[in-house]
Amino acid sequence: MGMTMTQKILAAHANLKEVKKGQLIEADLDLVLGNDITTPVAIREFEKLNVSKVFDSSKVAIVLDHFTPNKDIKSAEQCKVARSFANCKNIKNYFDVGDMGIEHCLLPEKGLVTAGDVVIGADSHTCTYGALGAFSTGIGSTDMAAGMATGKAWFKVPGAIKFVLKNKPSKWINGKDIILHIIGKIGVDGARYMSMEFVGDGVKHLTMDDRFTICNMAIEAGAKNGIFSVDDITKDYIKNHECETIDKSHQIFAADEDAIYDETIEVDLSELRPTVAFPHLPENTKNIDEITEDIKIDQVVIGSCTNGRINDLKIAAEVMKNKKVAKDVRCIVFPGTQSIYLEAIEKGYISELVKAGAAISTPTCGPCLGGHMGILAQGERAVSTTNRNFVGRMGHVKSEIYLASPAVAAASAISGKISSPEEICEEVGGDTTC
Repeated sequence: MGMTMTQKILAAHANLKEVKKGQLIEADLDLVLGNDITTPVAIREFEKLNVSKVFDSSKVAIVLDHFTPNKDIKSAEQCKVARSFANCKNIKNYFDVGDMGIEHCLLPEKGLVTAGDVVIGADSHTCTYGALGAFSTGIGSTDMAAGMATGKAWFKVPGAIKFVLKNKPSKWINGKDIILHIIGKIGVDGARYMSMEFVGDGVKHLTMDDRFTICNMAIEAGAKNGIFSVDDITKDYIKNHECETIDKSHQIFAADEDAIYDETIEVDLSELRPTVAFPHLPENTKNIDEITEDIKIDQVVIGSCTNGRINDLKIAAEVMKNKKVAKDVRCIVFPGTQSIYLEAIEKGYISELVKAGAAISTPTCGPCLGGHMGILAQGERAVSTTNRNFVGRMGHVKSEIYLASPAVAAASAISGKISSPEEICEEVGGDTTC
């Protein structure tokens, strides 16, 4: 019986010739991740195990990114617990203010995840790393504790849905539009405990940043993980992001020709339009042409673990160049890592965003989870490139979040209402002028 890509990775890490959907296995881990919210809980559980050290100090990553720089005493204390543990256990991949980043942008950048890895993280968006051809999934803090102690984790082998991406997307369509379209089609539980496996000729037209975005939001479809087939674009990224703290070698897995999928869904990328998820679920989607009324906004957020990468900032800067953020609109930009921040400065993206009236933040999860750096008041609306728009996610329970791509978010910041970048930018002689 053939196996999917995810199943083959899990079988290899469980030292089994094959695995089947629903099978319980114990697999070796290549990396265990925690942040400033989840790590302190994991530490308390770790201490109950009466072990003196983690299984491998280079294969545990702790990233302080959710409430950092600390917004209050409680968050400072949380970070202090994680910081003390990292120092005590000699954690090689510990990242704090100044050299940190949003965890799911940072780990691939540092080469801490590569093709063929099995990664668990005490954060639901750990599924991001499937873009590299790895199996990565979110777990609870108790599982993080066990993973740190043993280097192993239990999994129920997931089934899979194959998404065949076809053709080339148009100018303003990126990974965010693709995954919002998919979630709108299958629903927030449409891939419950499934592996979302992305293949097809359309994949070659997607940047790594697009792929990270798509896998990042697999959890918003209820999936266990998202994963892309490995191609030359993936290999180039891995080659250009070598790990300095772990001796890593990538391994490429491909689904068997007779792999069993629960469902196969085709997506014609050439037909997609900029897509917006309305409150209060990521599945509540409309493409830009279906929005007939003016939806005025108070805030725009560009960044997060979903869309805080260099191409996201490039797109936003392109749309906002030589324009001004609308009156009464707050536009906040969160580069995903310090390196992304620096590159955006060097390429002039930050200058264009600042000139337009955007505020630039240090890398942090900030408003994405209603933490800080952009909390909404009652009755306020935000267009955000983040991943969730649940009730109260970004502040007051009577505020509203509209999920969108960086292009739509930037265009909306300029117009003061939900807008397509096509409304802001013109096509002149085959070139786009914004």
